[in-house]
Amino acid sequence: MSPRARIALKVVVWAVCLYPVALLLYQFQTANLGANPIEHVTRTLGIWTLRILLASLAMTPLRILFGISWPIAFRRLLGLFAFFSVCLHFSVWIVLDHFFDWPRMGADILKRPYITVGMLALTLLVPLAATSTAGMVKRLGGLAWRRLHRLVYVAGVLGALHFLWLAKKGRDEPFVYAGVLALLLGVRLVDWARRAAKRRWTAAPASESARAAPRRVLALLVLLSVGLPGWMGSPAEGQALRRGRPVPDIAGAPWINSPPLTTSGLKGRVVLVEFWTYG
Repeated sequence: MSPRARIALKVVVWAVCLYPVALLLYQFQTANLGANPIEHVTRTLGIWTLRILLASLAMTPLRILFGISWPIAFRRLLGLFAFFSVCLHFSVWIVLDHFFDWPRMGADILKRPYITVGMLALTLLVPLAATSTAGMVKRLGGLAWRRLHRLVYVAGVLGALHFLWLAKKGRDEPFVYAGVLALLLGVRLVDWARRAAKRRWTAAPASESARAAPRRVLALLVLLSVGLPGWMGSPAEGQALRRGRPVPDIAGAPWINSPPLTTSGLKGRVVLVEFWTYG
């Protein structure tokens, strides 16, 4: 993507994300906020927060499904706009709805489940917004930063629950957003399972080799324990082997059912000898 196209898309993202604020300001200026202005403003900001958050979560599934990577560049911008919108949503609840009545707000958080999950979602988004800069990525490290920012999935689920529990019966809109969220998370989950299976498949030979290594070491130790004492028990023969002298011939009682075997006759050959001794 060219720099000019990237700038144009960023302008579009800014315009779309700031549209609800501009709309509310226009409706306030024209006295068109409805019969319950506080409820209208709170609902509008909440719905747009969920929309922007879902848009940020859709960037990676777009890359997974269609192989296009340029949407990833807008994921952080959309995430910050989602945090900005939820802060406005929360501020309206504090200032206009409760007018800084902290005991009442605390009671509502504990009493009403939709407020509880909404507060949890806001709490989870705070560290994500605070660590969204490139400097924080370097300070935390890439792995720790990615693990921390997986909380956005939890925040998305809590936001969908907040809308589902708050909405009145007969409205299908909350279920649409919940379905979109489930689809996006499903794409991520399937991709994660595919990559995990691929890693296990690739690592399978190495794992088998690693499992066979102790057996090989044990076999070597057995061979050494069996052969080394016998070799060390005859210093003269051991010295002969180390100096390159020929090994002595096989000596003993007369051979039965075969001519006697000699080391010179077996030189260069692989021979399996089955024998019994008596005496």
